[in-house]
Amino acid sequence: MWKTTLAGLRAHLLRLVLTALAITLGVGFVSGTFVLTDTMRAGFDQQFTASADKVSVAILPTGASNDVPAALLSRVKKVSGVQEAQGLVLGSAPLIGKDGKAYGDAGTAGVSISTGAMQRYQIKPGRPPSGPGEAVLDTKIARRAGYKVGSTISVLDKQGRPHSFTVSGLVDFGLNEEVAYRGGVGFTAATATAMTGEHGYAEIDIKAAPGTSDAALRDAVVQAVGGSHDVLTSAQLADRLSKSSGLSTSDLSVFFLAFAIVALTVAALVIYNTFNILIAQRTREMALLRCVGATRAQVFHGVLAEATIVGLAASAVGVLAGVGLGAGGAILFASADNTPVGSVTVSATPVVVGLVVGLIVTLVAALLPARAATRVPPVAALRSQMEGPVKGRAGIIRMMLGAPLIFAGVLIIALALAGYAGQQPFVMVLAGGMMVFLGVIALSPFIVRRLSGVVGWLPARLLGVPGRLARENAGRNPKRAAITTIALTIGVTLTTMFSVALASTQATVTAKLAKEFPVDYQLTTVGDQLIPRQMAATLRTKPQLSDVIEVRHAENARLDGEDNPVGTVAGHALGRSIKPEIVAGSITDLAPGSVALHEDTAKSFGVGVGRQVTVTHGTQRLSLRVVAVFSGETPTPDVTINEADFDRTFGPKNDSAVYVKAKKGVSTDVSSQVVKDATKAYPMVKVGSLADMKEELTEAVDQLFVLVAALLGLAIIISLIGIANTLTLSVFERTRESALLRALGLTRDGLRWMLSLEAVIMAVIGALLGVVLGAGFGWAATSAILDGVVLGFPIVRIVAFILVAGLAGLLAAVVPSRRAAKASIVASLASD
Repeated sequence: MWKTTLAGLRAHLLRLVLTALAITLGVGFVSGTFVLTDTMRAGFDQQFTASADKVSVAILPTGASNDVPAALLSRVKKVSGVQEAQGLVLGSAPLIGKDGKAYGDAGTAGVSISTGAMQRYQIKPGRPPSGPGEAVLDTKIARRAGYKVGSTISVLDKQGRPHSFTVSGLVDFGLNEEVAYRGGVGFTAATATAMTGEHGYAEIDIKAAPGTSDAALRDAVVQAVGGSHDVLTSAQLADRLSKSSGLSTSDLSVFFLAFAIVALTVAALVIYNTFNILIAQRTREMALLRCVGATRAQVFHGVLAEATIVGLAASAVGVLAGVGLGAGGAILFASADNTPVGSVTVSATPVVVGLVVGLIVTLVAALLPARAATRVPPVAALRSQMEGPVKGRAGIIRMMLGAPLIFAGVLIIALALAGYAGQQPFVMVLAGGMMVFLGVIALSPFIVRRLSGVVGWLPARLLGVPGRLARENAGRNPKRAAITTIALTIGVTLTTMFSVALASTQATVTAKLAKEFPVDYQLTTVGDQLIPRQMAATLRTKPQLSDVIEVRHAENARLDGEDNPVGTVAGHALGRSIKPEIVAGSITDLAPGSVALHEDTAKSFGVGVGRQVTVTHGTQRLSLRVVAVFSGETPTPDVTINEADFDRTFGPKNDSAVYVKAKKGVSTDVSSQVVKDATKAYPMVKVGSLADMKEELTEAVDQLFVLVAALLGLAIIISLIGIANTLTLSVFERTRESALLRALGLTRDGLRWMLSLEAVIMAVIGALLGVVLGAGFGWAATSAILDGVVLGFPIVRIVAFILVAGLAGLLAAVVPSRRAAKASIVASLASD
């Protein structure tokens, strides 16, 4: 039987190539994910270990404190066994870009650069700063903002005053998560303290004297400074830094593996369909084996042996492909975001997991076809069997399974959307969506048979005989066609779902901005800087502007005895220019002695309209009556009090943000220039517009869509391989039928068109199913998360999905249709 299996593999080698390719792509994605994350993690570990090796012991603040007192440094230097100790200063030092405004949204960080043997950051090109007039700049900022070694930069100090520095080098701050996120400027320790205004250290690094071990020095330092701070050895510091970076690589691994699972699911459907068709085509072969003495078990094991060989071979190639994909992905991440990458790391995990997953998926997909092979009776060797349409018992079972699943799924989704948005409704929508999809899979042969007539109507009308034949062929074997199209449907469903969900989120946020936040410009600052009140006063003098709204915050406030920020909206903008969604009460006239609360804050403190709350600040105490509870994302502080109450309690604070509305009839160009001119003297003030917010949101949505679409594209490619595979095997199966059509007058081009249109019809059916399901799931998922969702339907993308699917189906049919057209009529009619 083993020789028979090998002979069968050789005989059907070409038929199994596309099946192997499908599993190769899926396994490649799985293995590549492990190689990518292992390589990136190794890069992090290498960098962190190299950094920690410069330090023997490090003192870090505990969770309860923000810094290490500066006085501790001099005490540490006196500890026996300490060769050198340096403090790391970390604070805010906004870089001024070439446009005259502070760089970035959060403002760059100011960092002290250690010197000598304790220099931990990688500076290349250039050198560390050697005096008060020099600084090193983050490599990412230098690349994006157009700075280089020797450039002159301007940086704001704690009071917002600009200082000029010469860039002495470019530095990689990847070791420090906060600095890596914000971007940073490095100074000498004295300059960093002067620029940031920090009085303590983010960390104190200690170098051990020769002959002193890290552990012994740590114990001595702990005894000297007490237990109020974390004291770590070099190894412990490297471990902490490595673990802090592991979160991102772990999340990355989960993200990519989710798409790998989708790809493998689609590959399993392709494998199942391929083996199903092969078994149907080899009915006589199986029957002859039974006639010469093969048992059912031998036939079953023979088919599984074929699947095992194909699965192992394809998985092995997939693992090799995964190593290449992982290495390429690591290089791409490194170039895009300066991520440290070591040498390509291939552990046993991607190899073992890739081989095992690929083999299991192949075997599971081949189980049902192998079982079907055992049911072939020996008498079938005397006749041929063709698989007919879905009918009889199988059709009834499908109806009994599919219809209740769809009904139950729709009911669960409806119940989820009937209440308030939240995590539970979202989970219910996911569960209902899975049930609907399983129901559609069960009923897919019926759906495909109906849709083949609808989708094939236009080709039949326009392209004559080839079009009519293609329409009939697409629906003649609905079970096989259904499995082929469902593979494509999975990819298109997920892609459409993400498209509709992202478009709906974008439309909802835009609508809420227009309703609750009807201003033209938003003025904010970077870091912890505030906007001087004088700027708003200057804006009010501009005749081109109709409204200037100031928002102020006080962080050091207490609400009913608990720490809670309090704010105010200056003037009479609430309810007029700023319109939060009111849950209860009225916010229009926020008189002295009253307060408006966000609904989350109101729930947290258990108060509502008409209740009294107390705001305290030092010796100041305010008893306030709740007059409104609001919701939504607006500039309104969560605890909003009257402007006079705010100034009397917290003093004349500067503005946290300023919002500007242009007069009707004033063009955007004019009003924008007026606002920019008024803020030119304030480099830390950044001007954003509602149009900018929408543009940023659109850009973020587009980037996310491109990433998701690219990853799901793998599943779509695998499913199209399945269409090509099905069509190729169908061409072999219909050799005599094709020859008969040729004998009756169908030209070679006509035969090619017939097969190509058949593939197009199957691809379009799969795409249409995916679009309908994906649009419904996307809208339901968004509605479950967001209240008052506005349906966004990216019609251009949806049409593109269908057109691309049709074109891909056409391409998938090129080789099978050419092979069929080249076959000899006489030889094909004589074939058995």
